[in-house]
Formats: sequence, C-alpha cells, structure tokens
Amino acid sequence: MLTAVNIENELRNDGNRWLVMVNQAQLEDAKTQLKDFHLENTPSAEKAVEAVVVDNGWLGVLGFLAVIWLMPTLEALTSAQLLQSGALTHEGIIEGEWYRAITALTLHGDIAHIVANSFFGALFGLFVGRHMGSGFGWLVVLICAAAANLANGLLLGENYRSIGSSTACFAALGLIPAFSWRSGYFKGAGWKKGFAPIFGAIAMFAFTGVSDQANTDVMAHILGFLSGLLAGFAIPKSRIDRLSLSDQKRAGGFTLILILVSWLAATP
Repeated sequence: MLTAVNIENELRNDGNRWLVMVNQAQLEDAKTQLKDFHLENTPSAEKAVEAVVVDNGWLGVLGFLAVIWLMPTLEALTSAQLLQSGALTHEGIIEGEWYRAITALTLHGDIAHIVANSFFGALFGLFVGRHMGSGFGWLVVLICAAAANLANGLLLGENYRSIGSSTACFAALGLIPAFSWRSGYFKGAGWKKGFAPIFGAIAMFAFTGVSDQANTDVMAHILGFLSGLLAGFAIPKSRIDRLSLSDQKRAGGFTLILILVSWLAATP
C-alpha cells in the first residue's frame, strides 16, 4: 500500500517481529496512510440481513411471457389492428389515452423484438418474483414501466410511436438491486461492496439497454431503469414480509386486470 502511494519503504525482521522502515521525512505521511488503510478495511460490526426468497419466481415469468405472446397470437387469429390502438404515442398521452402506457408494453414489432424481450424479461423478472413475490413484484414492475411510458410519451415528438416490453424489463433490472441494498442484504461489507448490485445493474443496463440502432427507444429504457431503481429504494423489506400468499395472488390478479382494463379502454 505504501509503495502504491509512492512512499519508499523496506521490510526488516529484528528477529522477533517484522518492521516497516520508511524515511524520516515521510514518516507522518506513512502513518496517516496506514491508519486510513486500516479504517477502510476494518470489518463493520453491522450484520448483513439474510435475503428472503418469497417464491421461485417462475409463476411471474410465465405470466409475463403469456401476456406478451398472447398479443401477436390474437393479431394472427383476428383482424385487430393492435399496434394502432395500443402503441404509445405523444398525441395519445396528451389527449388522455392513459391506457397506452400499459398496452404498449404488451406489443412488439417483430419476432426478434419479442424474443429478445422474452429473454431479458424472464431473466430480470425471475429475481423480482424470488425476492418480492410473483404477484406483488410484477405489479410493481408494471406500475414502474407504465409511469416510465407516461413520462416518455410526454417527451416523445409528434408522429413518434413506441412499443415493447423492454421498459418493463429494465424496470425489473433496476428494482431488485435497489431493493436488496435498501433491505440490507449487503450490509457490513463496506459501501463499495454494498453498492455492488447497483453497480452491476448499471453495467448490465449499459451493456443491454443502450444501442445506436434506429428502432431502439433508449429513453424508454433509461426511464424504465430509473423507475425501477426508485421503487426499489422506496419499498421496505417489511412491506414484503407482511404479504401473505393470498396477498400475492391478489396482486398478481390485479396486475392482469390492469392490463385487461387498459386493452378494453383501447378497443373501439
């Protein structure tokens, strides 16, 4: 450590112990550096909170996949123009068509689009279900993604249209790391290690959420990720601990009802 801060030093053994020798002129600086080093690396007395696993997360993932794959199936079997009635548009949000913030999350442009969002939604959403419950967790994801879409709809220029569940995917990505930090799952490991899940989520977002492709709505990804982070910081672990299995089922049912009501509002 002393070498790293350019303090010349030498180890000597006097027969009983090892000594660190430094020049007299650098003695006080060396003492300060060693003191700071020990303070930074002294284990914290705080104990990390054991992470609670609510369920295995797969029920929420299956529900997510069922919803987004149902829409292209309906389009294939009927003559419904779902993109026209459900896509997120600036004009629609301005005119009070709030439901577009939710319906747009269930629509995709092509097979590559829906397959990519299926993969990332399942990956990030699995942890949502495990640590917040497949019912309540996905309700939070839907609310975060809808709020992000509303904000994005206000920011969109005229004649711009946005669809895709990626906003929800990135809300899920931000949600659990922030919730884990708020819950104290990494307490006692120092602030750098404690914030590791947040740093990891940001790195994952930078790798998967930012692209220069013309059809990538980066702003929606950013807003979704930020909404997830904020919700994760805001929701206490005690809130999850108080939820029963029946509460989780009701939350999951309410999530599906919100989607259904949104589509009923969007259907002429």
